[in-house]
Amino acid sequence: MTNNTAPTDFHFAPASTYWRSMVLFNLYRFVIAGIFILSYSRLESWWSNFNQPLAMQLAYAYLGVSIVAAVFTWLRKPQFNRQVTLQTLADICLIVALMYASGGLKSGLGLLLVITIAGASVMSQGRLALVYAAYAMVALMLEQSLQLLTWKQDHDMFSHIMLLGFSCFATAWLAHSFARRALQSEALASQRGLDLANLGQLNELITQEMQDGVVIVDQNFVVRHYNLPAQGLLGMDRHPWKDRSLNDCAPQIANLLRTWIYQPAETTPSSNLPGNTLKLNNSGRELQLRMLPIGPDRLHGAVIFLEDWSQMQTHAQQLKLAALGRLTASIAHEIRNPLSSISHANQLLQEDVQDTGNRRLLQIIADNVERMEQMVQDVLQLNRRDRTQRELIKLDEFLQEFHAQFCQVENIPAAQFKLQAAAEVILFDRGHLDQILWNLCRNGWRHANPDYPVLTLTAEVAATNDAIRIEVSDNGSGVQEEIRSHLFEPFFTTAASGTGLGLYITRELCEANDASIHYEPLTVGSRFVLLIKKGPA
Repeated sequence: MTNNTAPTDFHFAPASTYWRSMVLFNLYRFVIAGIFILSYSRLESWWSNFNQPLAMQLAYAYLGVSIVAAVFTWLRKPQFNRQVTLQTLADICLIVALMYASGGLKSGLGLLLVITIAGASVMSQGRLALVYAAYAMVALMLEQSLQLLTWKQDHDMFSHIMLLGFSCFATAWLAHSFARRALQSEALASQRGLDLANLGQLNELITQEMQDGVVIVDQNFVVRHYNLPAQGLLGMDRHPWKDRSLNDCAPQIANLLRTWIYQPAETTPSSNLPGNTLKLNNSGRELQLRMLPIGPDRLHGAVIFLEDWSQMQTHAQQLKLAALGRLTASIAHEIRNPLSSISHANQLLQEDVQDTGNRRLLQIIADNVERMEQMVQDVLQLNRRDRTQRELIKLDEFLQEFHAQFCQVENIPAAQFKLQAAAEVILFDRGHLDQILWNLCRNGWRHANPDYPVLTLTAEVAATNDAIRIEVSDNGSGVQEEIRSHLFEPFFTTAASGTGLGLYITRELCEANDASIHYEPLTVGSRFVLLIKKGPA
């Protein structure tokens, strides 16, 4: 089988590069052949000993050889090295023959041999360059000998022939050196390109394995790269961002980046300040942004690191509460025994004491004992998230039963506790769901409008159609903005008699059942939203 590819020695460049150089040399050959035909047909003699009929025949022969060479180049057959050799030898023969027909060395056509040898040496990367020069030297000597026999030229022309031959050898040697140096430069560039490609793949692999999200934008705010964590944090799954403007994809991030670019470096807020924190309402996530310039300044693009701030806070809380949980769980049982004794003794004293002031003091003791008992009970329930017993729950039936029990226990008129429940099925721990709704509804009723409190419990299919959205809303004054980020922290409360564990336990129970909870401010009142995965139909 004929090999139609570039020579294997030239493995540092693509094969199309060598064939392209041969196409260009074919165009040069066409131009020279056309010049010969036009010159010989219009001018009878520029030189002495000029044979016009022979010169015209050789010019047309050169044109024919050019056409044949172009066809073989287009077919890429035979192989590249063989074509270079055959075309070069044909050029040398025809140029020397044209020299003979045009009067010999005095015609000046010998300089075309230098061009031919230089071009062939460059195309072949220096291979056989000296062979081409030697072949041209022999052809020149034969042509001069034939001139002496035919035209009776002087013998001193041999010295000029020798000089032209040496010029061919010098050109071949220079072209050979240039080709080798170009080959080394090409090899070095190829190695550098390979190193850069490997470095790019390594950087991409590192960014993909990072836990933080990474988004790279250029000076025009066009997204050039992002990793999988950023894809999840920013919701890129359905809308790819690569080669799109950050202003269109994430205007909030673009505004923060623009502020960072034009803000002096010494006044840039640190990464833990609210200026670099972004709250994404659509996903309920709070992101921490950290930006680094790509070039010498911030105008050449930036690398944006995204961290799930809520997840970081959760992890920090888990680390903090790990030791606290072990401590409180171990002493909770020890507290309940003396607490029960205090409560019992207080009840006995209340039966015997008749003085109003003393009875008031005993009642204060009783109230605080009850509060401590509730706190101990909440602490003991912190471990319940690891013991889930999920089951399929018909949501509409469960919520109707819960609505009736809550209205009865809390003595709430049915008109002031509105219920809208979709007929869906969820997979959840029944006891956990009951406790979650009790905590949320009790908080909502407590913070509702004191003149005419209204509580709303709604269950519907979420917009993504793969989850159930349960909302607990009230018509109160809402939660102040400065304390919203602390709502789910343990032991944080605004009530004088609260323990600060209700919403924390609620979130823990949600996470134990693969659900999520977040707060949404309203124009009037507050809303807590549960997102629960749908159960099997």
